[in-house]
Amino acid sequence: MRRLLLIGLLASAFTRSPALGQERPSGASLSGIIYDASGGAVPGAVVGLQRPDGSRVSTESSESGTFRFDNVAPGRYEISVERSGFRRYTASVRVGARSPAPLEIHLALAVLEQTLDVREAEIEVRPDTSANLDVVLLNRAALDNLPALQNDVLGAISRFLDPAAQGTNGPSVVVDGMEGSHLSVSVSAIQEVRINQNPYSAEFFRPGRSRLEIITKAGTPNFHGTFNLLGRDHRLEARNAFAATRPPSHWRSFEGSLTGPLGDRKRNSFVLSVNHDRVDPQAVIFARTLTGDVRQNASTPGRATFISARASREIRPGHTITLRHEYLQESNRGQGVGGFTLPEAGADYFDRQDHFYVHHRIAISSSLINEFSTRSGRHNDYALSVTPGAPRIVVLDAFTGGSAQADQHRTEIDFQFAEVLSWSAGRHLVKIGGNSYDINRRGLNNLANSAGTFYFSSLDDYRLGRPFTFVQQQGDGHVAPLQTDLGAFLQDGYRWRENLSLGFGARADWQDTLGDHSNIAPRASFAWAPRKNKRVVLRGGAGLFFDRSGTRPIADVNLYNGVRLRQIMVANPSYPNPFVGAEQAAVQPISLARFAPEARNPYTIQSGLGVETKLDKSTALTVHYTYAKGVKLFRSRDVNAPLPPFTARPNPDFAQVRQFESSGNQIAHALEVSLRGQIAKFFTGTAQYVLSRAYNDTGGIYSFPAYNYDTSLEWSRADFDGRHRVAITGTAKAGKWFDAGILLTARTGAPYSLTTGRDDNQDSLAADRPPGVRRNSLQGPGNATLDLRVARDFLLDGSKKEKGPAITLSIESFNLLNRVNYVTYVGNRSSPFFGKPVAAYPARRMQAGFRFRF
Repeated sequence: MRRLLLIGLLASAFTRSPALGQERPSGASLSGIIYDASGGAVPGAVVGLQRPDGSRVSTESSESGTFRFDNVAPGRYEISVERSGFRRYTASVRVGARSPAPLEIHLALAVLEQTLDVREAEIEVRPDTSANLDVVLLNRAALDNLPALQNDVLGAISRFLDPAAQGTNGPSVVVDGMEGSHLSVSVSAIQEVRINQNPYSAEFFRPGRSRLEIITKAGTPNFHGTFNLLGRDHRLEARNAFAATRPPSHWRSFEGSLTGPLGDRKRNSFVLSVNHDRVDPQAVIFARTLTGDVRQNASTPGRATFISARASREIRPGHTITLRHEYLQESNRGQGVGGFTLPEAGADYFDRQDHFYVHHRIAISSSLINEFSTRSGRHNDYALSVTPGAPRIVVLDAFTGGSAQADQHRTEIDFQFAEVLSWSAGRHLVKIGGNSYDINRRGLNNLANSAGTFYFSSLDDYRLGRPFTFVQQQGDGHVAPLQTDLGAFLQDGYRWRENLSLGFGARADWQDTLGDHSNIAPRASFAWAPRKNKRVVLRGGAGLFFDRSGTRPIADVNLYNGVRLRQIMVANPSYPNPFVGAEQAAVQPISLARFAPEARNPYTIQSGLGVETKLDKSTALTVHYTYAKGVKLFRSRDVNAPLPPFTARPNPDFAQVRQFESSGNQIAHALEVSLRGQIAKFFTGTAQYVLSRAYNDTGGIYSFPAYNYDTSLEWSRADFDGRHRVAITGTAKAGKWFDAGILLTARTGAPYSLTTGRDDNQDSLAADRPPGVRRNSLQGPGNATLDLRVARDFLLDGSKKEKGPAITLSIESFNLLNRVNYVTYVGNRSSPFFGKPVAAYPARRMQAGFRFRF
C-alpha cells in the first residue's frame, strides 16, 4: 500500500507539466471550451489539431471543459473533438499572428453507445472497433426521461445488469473513477450512466455487466442549475394484493444541483447538489398467529438529507485539482416490518456520514495524463429495537413477533485512493495504476439478540411450547477490526489495424482477511470489422475476476471467537425458560465463526463472443453469448453439526462452528439479443432479450447446505436463475406535445426450495429437505412491469430554445397495468401458507414532478 501511495504522490503531486517553471512559448495559442447540448461542460474530450502538413497534435479537455494549444504557427487548421456519447465534431479554423478568441464548441448527442436521446433530428449508429458498442448508456437527456421511482435512476437502470456476474457485495458502483457500493451524488448532478463499458478491462474489479459507471457534471464558467420537486400520494395509487386496505402513504422530495464559476470564471468552478426526502410508506403485513390471520399496514417513515459541494481549480491547461465534501443524514423507523414480521419486531435506524474527496489531474505531456483521487470519511449509525428487552419469537413462515433484537452501534473511519496513469503512444493506449476498495477501521458494539430468540417449526409447536432452537448472545460485543483491500492493474489498448483493436491487461487484488496473495487476473479482448464499411463488427473477450468476502463475515469472525461475544445455541429448549433446573447459560456450549484455513478469494472466469451489425443509419443489432464459471465461491458450513444418528455434536464443548469456506461452484450461460437506436419512427432506445441458465451449489457466504457433510444435493438452479428476461427502455417523442419515457421489464420465475420446516438433523437450523430433494427444486412465478413517464417542456426563452431556461411538468406511473407480480412463495411444508404466495411487488403507483432548469 505504501508503494502505491508513493507512486500516486510522485506522479500527481510532484510531477510538473512541461510548462511548469518555464516561460510560455511565444506565438499564437488556440483555446476554447466544449459544451454539451444542455450547456454543461464536457471533460475528457479528445481535441485534435491537424496542421497543413498533415501532422497532428492532440490534448484532452479539462474538468471545466477547456482546452488549449500553445505555439501555433499562423495558418489554417482542422480541429476535431471526440467524446463517447457525442457525435464527432470537425471544423476549419484560421490562426493569425495573434491568438484568436476562445472557441465555443457544442457537441451533439448521438447513439454511438446505446445513447437514449431523441433531441437530435438524425441519429446515426456507427459500429466501431475502437469502442465497445454493446454498452447501455444513458446521457443526461435519457436520465431526464427515464421513469424512476423516488428518483432512483440506478435502481431503474440496474435491471440491465447480469445477476450471474455480480459478486458477494452486489453490483459495483464507480463514480468518477472511484469504486464504491452506492451513489454518492444527487441525481441531477449525473452527466451519464454506463453499463458494460470496457467489460474485460483490467482497470475495473468486476465485469462490465455487474458494474455501474457514473460520470458527474463538471463545473462550468456560466451558471446552470436544475431543481426538481417530486411527490407521491396514496390517493392516486392502487392497493397491494396482500393489503387489507389501501395504506395512507406519501413521499415528497426536493432535489437539485447548481454549477457555475467561482471567482475567476476561466479557472474556478463549483457544483452544489442537494437532496431531501420525506417518505412515509406503509409496510404490508401478511401473517398468521394463534388468533388467526393478520392483515394490516404499518407505518415505516424515513427522512434523508444529502448535500454535496465541489470546487475545482484549473491551475493551468491540463492541470486541475478538485475538492468535494459530502454529508448524509438519514433515519428509517419500523424497519424489518412487513410480510411475516409484526410491528412489535421492527427497529429504528439512524445514520450520519461525512466524506471528503480530492481529485488531481495533470496532463504531463500531450501523451501522458495522470489522475489521483482520494476519499476519506466517517460513518456513525445505530439501530434500536422498537420493543426492547423481550425475546424474539420466530414461527417459520407464519409470523415473527416479540422484539427485533437488533440493537447495535457502528462507527467507521475509511480511506480510499485511485491512481491511473494513461500513456498514448502511436497505436497504444496504456493505463497503469492501483486503487483501494477499502482501508478502514470499523467499530461495532453489538447488543443484538441479548434477550434471545426462540425458533418454532410450526404454529402447532408454538401452541405446545416446543421450540427447536434457542439462540442468545452475551458478553463483550465491541470490536474494531482493520480491513484493507488493494488492487493494481496494467492495461494496453492496441489499434493493430484500422479494422482490428486488441486489449490486453492483468489485475492483482489483495484482501488482508484471507491468506491468498496470488490473485492475478489476466484479461483480453478484441474487436474486428471484416469488411471495409464496418457495418459488421465481431467482438470477444475473456478474463478472470476475483471477489471479496465483505465486511460482515470479518466482524463475525472477530466477535464470535470463543472469547469476546458468547453465542449460546440450545437445541430443543424448554419454553419460555430455555435453561432448565440449575443449568445456567454460563455452562452452555458456545458457537464460533471462522474462516476455513484453506479459504481463498473466489473468482469468476468469464468469456464472451458477439456480433454487431448496422441495420440502417440509426439502428444496430447485437447478438452476444457469455459464459461464466464461478470457482471457490463462498458458503457457510457447520463443521460441528451432529453426525448420524443426529444425537450429539462431535465436539460437545461447542455448539455451531460456522466456517466460511470457498468451496462453491457456479456455471452460467447467457445469450443476449439487443436492438438499439431509432427502433421506430417516434421511439429511440434499446430493447434487450436474454436467454440464460445458471446453476450453482451455494446461495452466498451466509447460506448453509441442508446437510453439512454432503453438499451434492445443493447443485441446482441458482437463486437468481430465470430462463427469459426482457428489458425495453427509451423515449417516444410526440412532436412538440410531450415526451414519453418507457421502461418495460419481464422475466420468468426464479426457483425456491422445498423444505420440511423441521430440524431432523439437529443442527439447530430448519433447512432440512425431504430425502433426495435438491435445493431450488420448485418454480416461482414470472413477473412483468411497465413504467411510463410523460412530460412536457415549457421553454421560457424561445430564442435560446432548449439551451435556455425551461419548466418541465411530468407524471409517472409504475406498474402502469397494475399487474400482480408475486415475489415470495412458501416452500415450507410446516407452514400454513405452503405452496402459496405471501407477498407481491407494489401495485400501481403514481408520481408527479416539477422541474426548473436554466
